[in-house]
Amino acid sequence: MEKVAYNGKTLTRWQVGNSTFLALPEQGARLMNWHLGLGDGSTRDILYWPEDANFAEFYKVRGGNPILFPFNARTFDAGEIAFWRDPAGLRRPMPMHGFARQGEFKVTRLDARGFTAQLLPSDDARAAYPFNYEFTVAYRFSELGLACELTLRNLDTQPIPWSAGHHFYFTAPWSDGHTRADYAIRIPATRTHRQDAAGKLTPGPALKPEERLDNPALVDTFHLGLKSNAVSFGPVNGPGSVTVRNGTAAIPPAEATFVTWTMSPEAPFYCVEPWMGPPNAPETKIGLHWVQPGQAQSFVVEIAVK
Repeated sequence: MEKVAYNGKTLTRWQVGNSTFLALPEQGARLMNWHLGLGDGSTRDILYWPEDANFAEFYKVRGGNPILFPFNARTFDAGEIAFWRDPAGLRRPMPMHGFARQGEFKVTRLDARGFTAQLLPSDDARAAYPFNYEFTVAYRFSELGLACELTLRNLDTQPIPWSAGHHFYFTAPWSDGHTRADYAIRIPATRTHRQDAAGKLTPGPALKPEERLDNPALVDTFHLGLKSNAVSFGPVNGPGSVTVRNGTAAIPPAEATFVTWTMSPEAPFYCVEPWMGPPNAPETKIGLHWVQPGQAQSFVVEIAVK
C-alpha cells in the first residue's frame, strides 16, 4: 500500500499479488481502477478508468465503482423525477443514484488489503435523507478479486429505508482484436424490467440465460428473480471471465437486481451492477429495505477473475 500524487489528488494504491487497486477513499469511497499483471508482462484493466478523467467533477467520471446510496438510479414522487416521499409523508429531493458518490468520506481503516470509509453527510444530504445514521463502505482486496460491504447503521429512533448498489465499470472487451460480440454474459434471472418516464417498472426484454454483450436489448435492463447470486461474463472461448456476486446467499432475495448498461456500442466499458433492488424503490416498495432503530444491515458484493 502506498500514497500516490496524481492530478492534484493523493490516491492510495494497493498491490495484492498480481492485482493493483487504485482508490480515492475520501471522495465517494471511490475505487477507481483495478488492473492485473499478466504472465507475458502486459496488464489487463478489470475496472476501467479514463486517462482524461476530470477530477474537478470527480463524481461524474465514468469509471471505477461509484457507490449508489441511499437509493439506486432515478427516484420519483407522483411521476416527478429527482424526488421521493419520506416515511413521514414529506416530499424530499433525491439526486440520481443518491448522494454518496459525490460525498465526502472519512477513512476509518487503511491497511495492506483495503479500506473502510464513513460518509460525512453534507447539508444537502441531510435535507434529502433526514435520519441519524452511519453509512460505511468497506473494501477487501485479494489476488484475483475483491469484496465490498455497504453497511447502514440506524442511530435514529425510527426505521430507515434504503436500497443501495454499485455501478462497476468493467473494461470490455479486454483482448486485442475482440469486440463485444466475442463476449457472453450469463445472468440467471427469471424476469426483466425497464423503467418508464414516470418511474414505474415495466416488462423488460425476453433474454436467454446467455447473451452476447453486443445485444442492445441488455442495455438499461434490470434482471430480477435470480436463481443464483452470480453473474459471469467473458470471452465465449477463452479464459479470464469475471464473476460478480450479489449478496452472500446462494439464492438472493427475489427483488435483488443486476443491471446491464453501457453508454454506447463504442464505449470502452460495460457496466454489470449488483443492486439491492430496482430503481425507485421508495415509491414502488420493490427492493426497499428497512433498518430498525439500533440495528445495522449490510450489502456485500464480491468480484472474482478466473
